[in-house]
Amino acid sequence: MTDAAGFSERVERVSISGIREVFEAAGEDAINLGLGQPDFPTPDHARQAAVEAIEAGKADAYTSNKGTLELREAIAAKHRRDNGLDVDPEDVIATAGGSEALHIAIEAHVDEGQEVVIPDPGFVSYEALTHLAGGEPVPVPLRADLTLSPAAVEEAITEDTALFIVNSPANPTGAVQSPADMRAFARIADEHDVLCVSDEVYEHQVFEGEHRSPAEFTERDNVAVVHACSKSYSMTGWRLGWITASTDRVERMLRVHQYAQACASAPAQYAAEAALSGPQDGVDEMRAAFERRRDVLVDGLADMGLDCPTPKGAFYAMPEVPEGWVDEVIDQGVVVVPGKAFGAAGEGYARISYATDMTEIKEAIEGMRAATEATR
Repeated sequence: MTDAAGFSERVERVSISGIREVFEAAGEDAINLGLGQPDFPTPDHARQAAVEAIEAGKADAYTSNKGTLELREAIAAKHRRDNGLDVDPEDVIATAGGSEALHIAIEAHVDEGQEVVIPDPGFVSYEALTHLAGGEPVPVPLRADLTLSPAAVEEAITEDTALFIVNSPANPTGAVQSPADMRAFARIADEHDVLCVSDEVYEHQVFEGEHRSPAEFTERDNVAVVHACSKSYSMTGWRLGWITASTDRVERMLRVHQYAQACASAPAQYAAEAALSGPQDGVDEMRAAFERRRDVLVDGLADMGLDCPTPKGAFYAMPEVPEGWVDEVIDQGVVVVPGKAFGAAGEGYARISYATDMTEIKEAIEGMRAATEATR
């Protein structure tokens, strides 16, 4: 169905991301704690691999729809190394970032009117991509510690549910699901025979607890893992992610990917292969830096009297804030994102990204302190 202007009903149900709206409105001189983008350079060995591929003419042509075999082998090796998963390179699709991986997963599994269970608040793409697939989002409010309850997810599942999404470490909350939760999500997927899409792009930013994938626990191949180089290797602009799942699911997702994208960027594929296969020291250094920044930010929020569960991963904090606080913070020259941009349950919260240098974080805390005093 289209509206009077000829636009599809699906696209009319989707708005421009609230993250981008705030960022665009804030001005060039503002301290940006709005975007989730690491402020570290892409590792040199990854950059060099792309340069060498370009100079050798290897990046001039399409790759396989799924991506180069070498990249998919590197991805499979990563999952064996980090997750204990036996992934067949043929069951991997390299995508244009984690966002496209989410898109093809939802498109391949959701029919018109089917339901997708999502965390609320949750990453902005989950609801939008569900609408674009003709599905109906079913938001599940988070627990007090901002984690997703397996019991609440199971209660939300109906005969119309096509899939549910788990995100750990989580955007926008920084929460990390426990191993017991991840095992429970796998059980729910298997017992109800619905797909669990596990968004694991922040896997290497864990400060407390441990990252476990529900793919470790599924017995019926009902988990699809979404990942990317964006956050672990500071490669947001390279737009290189992937998805891995059972052979049947990958074959269906490939049908969407090959017509929407053909293949991921060839230079980015060579860079990603090097990032995954090469030295991992930079990953550890970034995680340590983010943890130090987290501690300074959380202490600052507590000092000004704002309640904020300590984020155990990613690089976001999500405090409860007074009415009008976000606007006042922006007036102070600091970009943060209103929690409602991530779902109805985000009302009364703000998402703060600490993926920027310590000097700016400390300056931003003073702006937030002034905003807190002004709105109380």
